[in-house]
Amino acid sequence: MTSDPPARRRQRGPRPVPRPAAAGSEAEYGDILAVLGQQLGEQVAEAADPNGRRRLKGVHFEYAADPRSVHDMAGGAGYSLASNWFTQLLAQLAVANSITKSQLCVFLFVAGGQVPGTGIAQYTQQEITDGLNKIAAQKGGKMTTRSTVNRAVQALCDYNWVEKAGNGRIQINVRLWFHGNSTAQHEVLAEIATRRDHNPEVFPYAVGPAGAHQEELDLDFGAQAEVRGRRRTG
Repeated sequence: MTSDPPARRRQRGPRPVPRPAAAGSEAEYGDILAVLGQQLGEQVAEAADPNGRRRLKGVHFEYAADPRSVHDMAGGAGYSLASNWFTQLLAQLAVANSITKSQLCVFLFVAGGQVPGTGIAQYTQQEITDGLNKIAAQKGGKMTTRSTVNRAVQALCDYNWVEKAGNGRIQINVRLWFHGNSTAQHEVLAEIATRRDHNPEVFPYAVGPAGAHQEELDLDFGAQAEVRGRRRTG
């Protein structure tokens, strides 16, 4: 009685290495699948022996939704990222009459008009005034003035929410509101820090949950709250 012949062994060699991916994600997937297919084909050949072992019948791939899908936002200006703490603080300050209507409107207008990836709003004070008055002018309503906008911008600089960047430019505090991805935001923060000698007590770091205006605003709208040490009533 003779023993069964030993199972044939595949002569091993170097494993296939994926070729450099061509441009585009589809080409990358194609290379990966080609390598997988070759390796799986070798496993199928090994499984096809007379000993009755189960054979691989096939492989099924499922693709998840593309995570790079963009948000669906109204208007053609895209969208910005805002600190949730700061967004609630704006509402608290408005209820407590600790920020004027003009200051709130000027900040929202310039923050929404940032040049993507820079934290800079390229507006002169006259352009801010005209922009804020757009709907009021169409309806024949009360409009703001350039002098009011000028005072509002100065107050926002005192709060460290914005700072003047020269030549009709306004630097937004990008820790509060930013139009762009995280890489761009950190680049802006690094550039500002260099100009400010990395001083954590000045713009843009001199505002945050530990700031002076937060303690007095915690669910107590009966008292006048302070913003950067200045009491405002209208």
